[in-house]
Amino acid sequence: MPNIRHRKAIAPLCALLALLLMMVVCLAAPAAAFAEAGSDASERAGAAILDSAIGTVVPVVDGIDGSVSDGSDSDSIAGPVPNVIITNFSYGDGSVPVGGSFTLGFTFQNMGQVAVSNMVVTVDGGESFAIAGGTNTFYVDSLWAGYTMTQSLPMQAVSSAQSGAQPITVSFRYEYVDAGMRSSNSSDIKISVPVSQPDRFQINDPVVPDVVNAGEETTVTMEYVNKGKGDISNVEAAIEGDGVDAAVRTQYLGNVASGATGQIGFAFTPLAAGSTEVKLRVSYEDSDGQSQTKEFPLTLDVQESMPIDDGMIDDGVIDEPQQGVAWWVWAIAAVAVAAAVVLVVVLVRRRKRKAGKHADIDEEWDDWASGDASAGSAVPVGTVGAAGAAGEPGASGNADGTTTQVLADLPSEVAPPSAGESDRS
Repeated sequence: MPNIRHRKAIAPLCALLALLLMMVVCLAAPAAAFAEAGSDASERAGAAILDSAIGTVVPVVDGIDGSVSDGSDSDSIAGPVPNVIITNFSYGDGSVPVGGSFTLGFTFQNMGQVAVSNMVVTVDGGESFAIAGGTNTFYVDSLWAGYTMTQSLPMQAVSSAQSGAQPITVSFRYEYVDAGMRSSNSSDIKISVPVSQPDRFQINDPVVPDVVNAGEETTVTMEYVNKGKGDISNVEAAIEGDGVDAAVRTQYLGNVASGATGQIGFAFTPLAAGSTEVKLRVSYEDSDGQSQTKEFPLTLDVQESMPIDDGMIDDGVIDEPQQGVAWWVWAIAAVAVAAAVVLVVVLVRRRKRKAGKHADIDEEWDDWASGDASAGSAVPVGTVGAAGAAGEPGASGNADGTTTQVLADLPSEVAPPSAGESDRS
């Protein structure tokens, strides 16, 4: 019995010793293998270096994973190029008026996997914006991957800026180190800021006629001018009021260019006499596309219309009253008639006088031709031969045998006196 108990006590001890021995063997085997592999790798590395000394590179097989290497570090791959972008910006509320100042603020972030350094940020306002103070260039020493930074600067919209969204360019220039190498990169990012022209569409007060009668059409006019640098569009004019009647209450005028002028006319008919309230409304879209409305309340003092005589109306047509001829017209006509009568009488008398003188001459000539001594006559004194023989004056002979009477004692109005008479006188 004592032997059996002694054996039972030794058996567990033997088993424990066997287990400890197996553990020691397992731990010692990898260390020996690693030492052997290290010595082989050292020998191969020395061979590669030796071979490179004579100008050639010999590929070797790594003892760990069996991959082939040429002795250079080609396993390191550079990461992606880091990009810097603007994630948010602000310029105020609404749009920036021409000539107005504002503060531009923007936030930029490094979207890459490595840090960037030596960064230069430049802001360019183009033709529409200018820096209101300070500089447009900023320097950032470094910006880690995923980090953000905010920058702001005062700016102003120039007077020549066009309405609408205008661009601003923000440029980033920076460097970064990746896989042991230093590189550089740049990016230009544009943001837009809306610019608005001031509303300078001017409409003058309405011009009302001096007299407005009930039941008669009346026209009210309004002058306008676009003093702004931008065009306005979709101009409409309307008249509102219960006491008036209009054939066209709303009229479309279209677009009005910069510097253009014109006139708006409202034609309407008051329905009753008394005080009448109307409202003139003009709506349009400014250069920014915003709807604008201008209203002009108007109070009209409407009078009763003039009564119309029924006798003056003929089939709906009012005859114009006939006016009498002025008295001075009759006076001028009478003077003209009297002058015409006097002129006719004078001409008739002058003609009769001339006709009487010619009649007297004809009678005297007839008397003289018949031999009337008292009136003077032409006396035949003979033939040519007899006259020449007697030595007296007589009729002269012609070649054809006829005789020519000698004129004597002709009337003074018909013939001039003879030489002998001139001597006697």
